[in-house]
Amino acid sequence: MSTSVESFADLGLSETLLQTLTQIGYETPSPIQAQCIPVLLEGHDLIGMAQTGTGKTAAFALPLMEQIDVKLMKPQALILTPTRELAIQVAEALQTYAKNLPGFHVLPIYGGQSYTIQLKQLSRGAHVIVGTPGRVMDHLERKTLNLDNLKTMVLDEADEMLRMGFIDDVEWILERTPPKHQTALFSATMPEQIRRVAQKYLVEPREIKIKSATATVAAIRQVYWQVSGMHKLDALTRILEVEEDFDAAIIFVRTKTATVELADKLSARGYAAAALNGDLNQQMRERVIEQLKSGALDIVIATDVAARGIDVPRVSHVVNYDIPYDTEAYVHRIGRTGRAGRTGNAILFVAPREIRMLRTIERATRSPIAPLTLPSRADVTNKRVSDFKQKVVEVLNAEGLDFFSNIVSQIAEEQNVSAEEVAAALAMMAQEGKPLQIAGEDPRPAPAPRPGSFGESDRKPRFEERGDRPRFEDRGERPRREDRPARSAPAGDMVRYRIDVGRDHGVEVRDIVGAIANEAGIESRFIGRIGLYDESSTVELPAGMPGEASNALKRTRIRGVPINLRPDEGRPEGAGFGGGERKFSGERKFGGGDRKPEGDRGGFKKKKFGDR
Repeated sequence: MSTSVESFADLGLSETLLQTLTQIGYETPSPIQAQCIPVLLEGHDLIGMAQTGTGKTAAFALPLMEQIDVKLMKPQALILTPTRELAIQVAEALQTYAKNLPGFHVLPIYGGQSYTIQLKQLSRGAHVIVGTPGRVMDHLERKTLNLDNLKTMVLDEADEMLRMGFIDDVEWILERTPPKHQTALFSATMPEQIRRVAQKYLVEPREIKIKSATATVAAIRQVYWQVSGMHKLDALTRILEVEEDFDAAIIFVRTKTATVELADKLSARGYAAAALNGDLNQQMRERVIEQLKSGALDIVIATDVAARGIDVPRVSHVVNYDIPYDTEAYVHRIGRTGRAGRTGNAILFVAPREIRMLRTIERATRSPIAPLTLPSRADVTNKRVSDFKQKVVEVLNAEGLDFFSNIVSQIAEEQNVSAEEVAAALAMMAQEGKPLQIAGEDPRPAPAPRPGSFGESDRKPRFEERGDRPRFEDRGERPRREDRPARSAPAGDMVRYRIDVGRDHGVEVRDIVGAIANEAGIESRFIGRIGLYDESSTVELPAGMPGEASNALKRTRIRGVPINLRPDEGRPEGAGFGGGERKFSGERKFGGGDRKPEGDRGGFKKKKFGDR
């Protein structure tokens, strides 16, 4: 099929979905959407090979929604994703596409979230389940998720699920789906293990491969700031103040509400800023853009949809205040600057758990994005003083200062002070609520992500490291987790922490791993030994965790219990090895050589670590 489809109306979608796409600003389908949607609407199984950021979520979500019977409040579609973030993203996209479909309900389920919440939501009913393999498997085992009415199964980013060690879980789930349903598998690459899964579980699939044509503008300087130790708004104002050649900026956020809130906050700080979102009618939109062109506005805060087609030559900076969910959106955003042969600047704010998306953007754009050092108080002060001096010099060079010189002389004589002291008082008055010297302390900079540091997923697939990986030909029974091979220990310094959950709370090692991986963005391979006691547990984590990750863990709950993460200072009460007290068990170790004897209560059972 040709990829030059001009309209979604040419793909066979219903009027309801076409109306929604028009309302949210979708105009022309991307190549992956143009080729996949008709195939899926015809009911074929599909293998889609496309990079992250090519628009594949809509490619499988829109046909999937055409098959949903809203009156039947039971799961009719299951979408598996490798990470919690992607599950939330896909669920949000489906909810957006369903804005004109009353009664439609999509439910994301993933590790780190309370089972109680998910059980209540599942009991109410949902048409589409979007989940990570581990948590979906748990609900299937508990029989709290029923797939008897399943019509569509989607494996999103299958190669990432392989890379993160979930492929056995995926197959276990596939074995428990109804024999007749449509399956779509999407993957950026096609390793042998993924090909084998496709051959085993897909029926005469159509294969579609899209080459990513995403590229960046060479004239654009791209940098990122890792969010840490300072509110994003404070960091934004510091960066805007010291950026060279700043003329005007478009700041991108995810929601319409955020455009208004950020515009109000920047206006309160003295910036000429306005919001641009889908709630503005065409006349108001044109007015904002015209003000940006004329210089009446210096900053526009926009959503992706609202900013489409903006071409304002004076836009020198684009700020991704909220990281985009896909690479195409990133390229479209930064394309608002550096136009018509001019140079431009693109600044990206990245939270620790978003480092993976940063790396995806770098790969897709084939361009490294350099870390940006947050300007210090001294940097901001020096810039403000420099600008103030420049304004004073401009006024000194103007004519007609005699009248004001006489006023200064009169004040100096009346108050018996020097002219310099009067000038200092006038300079203080001239600050106009924007002091030349800012107070406070500089936050500690976040460490720049290193190749192989936690939070990244650019690593070899786990199974490539296992020369003796067992194959389970007979999938009638799920392989015991105890029989799965151990992994090598994480590299680098580790710190042992104490948390206030243990066996008495019904907690297992996998719960701890899943919560830490999802809440702090620390991949399971960087989590060290876990000691499971009656009323508490210990866990080894990488030294030098960013403050964002540490704070997230301090707020984390496992099975509804706050974990109260803190450095470990010794064994908890009741965890001794004598006096009839119960020994701890369930310690998670790496490698096969240090397994304790089977009868030793201090031994461990090898767990399958993932996203639960």
